[in-house]
Amino acid sequence: MKNPGRSNHSDPVSVFILLGFPCTWETQILLFALFSVTYVLTLVGNLCIICSVWWDRHLHTPMYALLANFSFLEIWYVTTTVPNMLANFLSETSTISFSGCFLQFYFFFSMGTTETFLLSAMAFDRYLAICRPLHYPTVMTVERCIRTGACCWVCGFSYFLLPVYLISQLPFCGPNTINHFLCDPGPLIKLSCVPAPAIEITCAIFNSVLIFSTFLFITGSYILVMRAVLKVPSAEGRQKAFSTCGSHMAVVSLFYGSIMVMYVNPTGDSLAGIQKIVTLFYSVLTPLFNPLIYSLRNKEMKKALRKLLTSVRFGQRQPLKN
Repeated sequence: MKNPGRSNHSDPVSVFILLGFPCTWETQILLFALFSVTYVLTLVGNLCIICSVWWDRHLHTPMYALLANFSFLEIWYVTTTVPNMLANFLSETSTISFSGCFLQFYFFFSMGTTETFLLSAMAFDRYLAICRPLHYPTVMTVERCIRTGACCWVCGFSYFLLPVYLISQLPFCGPNTINHFLCDPGPLIKLSCVPAPAIEITCAIFNSVLIFSTFLFITGSYILVMRAVLKVPSAEGRQKAFSTCGSHMAVVSLFYGSIMVMYVNPTGDSLAGIQKIVTLFYSVLTPLFNPLIYSLRNKEMKKALRKLLTSVRFGQRQPLKN
């Protein structure tokens, strides 16, 4: 069992202790092995999607360019938390520096925010492709798709600058133990020496505006898509549209379902264990599931992945053409 420890109440906190998952040493080793395998599978799965889109010319379309962008994001999203969590499983202290904690906080939330924007862009792309097929080639070009992806990243990394700055300016002079496996704003604010209701409200507003605005946009886009798909006379056309959009909606449901539980519902100290599990789901397991969802439900992606694996197996380095 790890000893949380406390810092001197008269001195400002220079390090935080991430409590993580307190358990026996044998269980820590088991968790280390489990999450190591999960991390490697996540990297491999998302890299396979990126390489398939890069090498197969049939996938050089806006939809798959956004998907490759999304997979690239997932790699970095899971990397903001898992390597540090793995190191803490093997550490007796599980400490993280003050600056390291807020860097993790910033990058973790910036990646998550970018994910909401990318999911919105992917939903809008499907809306244009299915509901406005004649305008789609001119409206959503590859160049415009790249600019849209870049805009998602810029907006995602700008959105939480104010909350991160406000929380970092709070005085931390008492207990330095964070009952979590990452630096989350809720536990951080509770460690402040002074009450900060204004900052808590500010964070809640930022979270709610981001989550509900993007969720309603995505939901509205897919409702319009479903209406259009049901009007398609061809059963094969309907099946293809449902297959593509179904994978997108599955990813949206997994991600938004967990972050709404985490950041919209009020939480208390008694639910710290539930918070860890929910955070673990959307920050570690969802990036693992996404490549499986997209590859299993999308025939073009399955075909490209098979060609990629064949190419790697036989040492072919030229781009995949057929």
